[in-house]
Amino acid sequence: MRVEEVLHRIRRLRRPDAAADPELAPGLVHLDDAAVTTVASAGRLLADVPVEKLASPDFPLRPLRVAVTGTFTPGTLEPLLRVALLRIGIAAEIHVSGFDQLVLDLSDPRSALAEFRPDVTLCLLHDGWFLPAEWDPGDLAGLADVLGERAGVLAAALRGYAARNEGAVLLHTVPLSPLEHRGLVSFRGRAELGRIWRELNSQLLELGGRDTTYTLDLETLLVDHDGPVRDERLYRFASMAWTPTVERRYAHEAATFCRAVLGRTAKVLALDLDNTLWAGVLGDDGLTGIRLGTDYPGNCHRDVQRRALALRRQGVLLAVCSKNDPELVAEAFTQHPDLLLRSDDFVAQAVNWGRKDENLRQLATTLNLGLDAVVFADDSPFECELVRRELPTVRVVELAGDPAGFPTRLLTEGHFTVLATGATDRERTELYRARAGRERFAATFDSAADYLHQLTLRVTVREVDEHSLPRLAQLGLRTNQFTMTERAHTEAQTRARADSPDHLVLTVEVTDRFGAEGLVGGLWLDRNDPDAWVIENFVLSCRVFSRGVEQAALHRVAELARAAGATRLEALFRPTARNKPGGAVWPAAGFTVASVDDGTTRHVLPLHPPPRLLPAWIALEEGDIRA
Repeated sequence: MRVEEVLHRIRRLRRPDAAADPELAPGLVHLDDAAVTTVASAGRLLADVPVEKLASPDFPLRPLRVAVTGTFTPGTLEPLLRVALLRIGIAAEIHVSGFDQLVLDLSDPRSALAEFRPDVTLCLLHDGWFLPAEWDPGDLAGLADVLGERAGVLAAALRGYAARNEGAVLLHTVPLSPLEHRGLVSFRGRAELGRIWRELNSQLLELGGRDTTYTLDLETLLVDHDGPVRDERLYRFASMAWTPTVERRYAHEAATFCRAVLGRTAKVLALDLDNTLWAGVLGDDGLTGIRLGTDYPGNCHRDVQRRALALRRQGVLLAVCSKNDPELVAEAFTQHPDLLLRSDDFVAQAVNWGRKDENLRQLATTLNLGLDAVVFADDSPFECELVRRELPTVRVVELAGDPAGFPTRLLTEGHFTVLATGATDRERTELYRARAGRERFAATFDSAADYLHQLTLRVTVREVDEHSLPRLAQLGLRTNQFTMTERAHTEAQTRARADSPDHLVLTVEVTDRFGAEGLVGGLWLDRNDPDAWVIENFVLSCRVFSRGVEQAALHRVAELARAAGATRLEALFRPTARNKPGGAVWPAAGFTVASVDDGTTRHVLPLHPPPRLLPAWIALEEGDIRA
């Protein structure tokens, strides 16, 4: 799809009688190389296009409320952000505040931004807000004090805002204008100003580690930006502190953050081999003919492997999708001395001569993941376009041309960006490998019941703590099959409920003969009514489906509710396109439908006599839970 065609299709959709165009949203990727003015024009046009004309089952659009507030005037950020979000499957409602409204927006509970109730708040900062209008270059210590005071004002406003709002907040580090730097005539003075400014940015980075506030290191991301951060004429005339190209870079990073907030991060990197992981064609060049090592272009492909290995260590699953001879590939992974990746680094391999789109479907099925969790990296434009056309939710990274740019291209889209990582993420490859062992073990039994009894399952339900809370929130946002609602609790909402005496947030952990599965589920409970505990949401990882874990967790909740004097459990369920497995748990556990209100079904389970929910093959272990 060419740029002109994208713009034509957008204009056509603006007509009241226009039919839906489900290919347009994923097709916005073709604007990536267009001029920033063209992308901004597309974003302005898209503001008037109804979401239902863009969404499709193959490329669903997630709603999100995004607020933009700052210390300067964002020129074209809103339309650029709209395009950046739509191209990754997010249909955002965007609120943009006026000039220099940041502190007022964050401090006033009745500000227009607060009333908008955003899921994500983007806070734009520039150096002119921190720097006094007249500062003495001979008193840099005094300047440091002023910068610290301004950072304190921002921190106080953020604390108040976070206490009143549950959405995520994104700050960023602030580049210092070269004009300020050059205003000092001594090298030592310039170095000291640089040190002071970096202390300010360090404070901003520290603010990003609190509650639901995060910080984007924009200063680092602009190192390779082609052009100035600001246009002096636009800055003086309209208080626009960023050029349109900087706004475009920021819009991309902000969209990546929004995707992480929604838990829509990719989980699998499916890699081609020939001219991707190594230079050359294994079948033609042989094991000794493929190039890796310290010389170009082999060092470029080795760096791709280095980046992939780093992703694996942070929880990304690696897979192979290659048209190749399986025996030659196995030999390469075993014997080639310069390969950083080995067979054990991959959770699955599709090495054959079949179509790559079909192999990717099979990989996703094998891993029990949706295709939207897969990133496909290949050097062939043909294979990339095939996958884009046949599997629009798969994220494609085309590694064509000069291999020197491959490592950057692999990471620049931020497909794997999450809000935080933990021990479970780092162990994900081993967890999936253990799962494969379970499947092989299951194949040796004649019945599922015999297999489950021999699996030696142990389930622990415990109260969420500071260590497990971010992981639970991330699991809730990522889960789309065994969940009870489309809008999962955010980390802020989970933290608020964990701190509330009227709520209880529980985690579910599983261990079996093959090892620990780790944190695989959680329940968000409202116990404000002493007679009825309400399960607001219940999520469970797909990797422990069909083992009775959900019944064991509900058995523990029923025990806790009975001990607290409750007479019944209630559970809420709002159907989505994919959460049918979650909804099936309630009738299976003996719950009955009590009411249906605005699409949400309320199920009820009496607690007298005590319901028998614990499967015979599961040992339910005690976890720490407050009364």
